[in-house]
Amino acid sequence: IEVGMGKGQFIIEMAKRNPEINYIGIEKYSSVLVRAVEKLEDFEQNNLRLIRMDAENIEEVFDKDEVDRIYLNFSDPWPKDRHAKRRLTSRQFFARYDQILKKEGHLEFKTDNQDLFTFSLEEVPEAGWKLDASTRDLHHDAVLNEGNVMTEYEEKFSSKGNPICKLIASR
Repeated sequence: IEVGMGKGQFIIEMAKRNPEINYIGIEKYSSVLVRAVEKLEDFEQNNLRLIRMDAENIEEVFDKDEVDRIYLNFSDPWPKDRHAKRRLTSRQFFARYDQILKKEGHLEFKTDNQDLFTFSLEEVPEAGWKLDASTRDLHHDAVLNEGNVMTEYEEKFSSKGNPICKLIASR
């Protein structure tokens, strides 16, 4: 599952590269989801579904232990402290992911926002999860960048010289 899939570049490319894996893209905003749907006109595989929904309700849509991997890419940073619980890497969201993620599953998060990344690194252990890997410069990390599929935002920000941060967490 990609939570907050935006225009769909990442999830569509993942589905193309891995036809044996089923992918689901979740997007809260219809206006953005339409852009992803338009990209699917030439998509001939049947391993991708898109859902318009709010991630706050994710455990109502997916069963316990149903999901292998969760991707969070360039999520809204919600910069004000009072909005911290809205961040997709908050302990409140980790609790939701805990309900649907298989025991051996993991979560991958990418951002160019250093403050959000620092917050996310701190939330992982607070949520009872463990940090498997992290980098503050993904495109210069040979291990974590291997097989990397870039999002629209990742292309935009990295072309401006912004380092891309990535973490992988599990329980």
